[in-house]
Amino acid sequence: LVSSTADAQRRSRRRAGAAVNSGPTYGAHLGYNFDVDDLLLGAQLSWPFTPDLSFYPQFDYYFVNDGSVWALNLHLKWPPPTRRRVWYVAGGLNWSHASAGGNSNSDTNLNLATGLEGNRGKTRPYVEGRFILGDETSFQLVGGVSWR
Repeated sequence: LVSSTADAQRRSRRRAGAAVNSGPTYGAHLGYNFDVDDLLLGAQLSWPFTPDLSFYPQFDYYFVNDGSVWALNLHLKWPPPTRRRVWYVAGGLNWSHASAGGNSNSDTNLNLATGLEGNRGKTRPYVEGRFILGDETSFQLVGGVSWR
């Protein structure tokens, strides 16, 4: 069998596309924590170690009435082998900090998350649900966009 020049060009484009999709993504999100009834604004980065595993840090700032609350989430993100690979699961640590009236407190928790993320193009919308498991368990839902 002999392949044509067009076949070779298509293979070359597929390999080039795979290399482009293997880099980091960064973005912003807006969400709501249902257990503390607060809006949040945040940022995230997804840095792949392999095509199937990424380092996925996030920063969340919560809009509270008194004081300030923020959290840093350090996850590992994995897309299960599905047909379109838009679904992912993530888990890791949550470090949250709250301060009000001259007092402050920090807490370390476990995070479990799942979401759907577009995987085509440079702009990738996503939605994610996250359980924060610790002394005060909570659930939050965020939606945002990532850029490659």
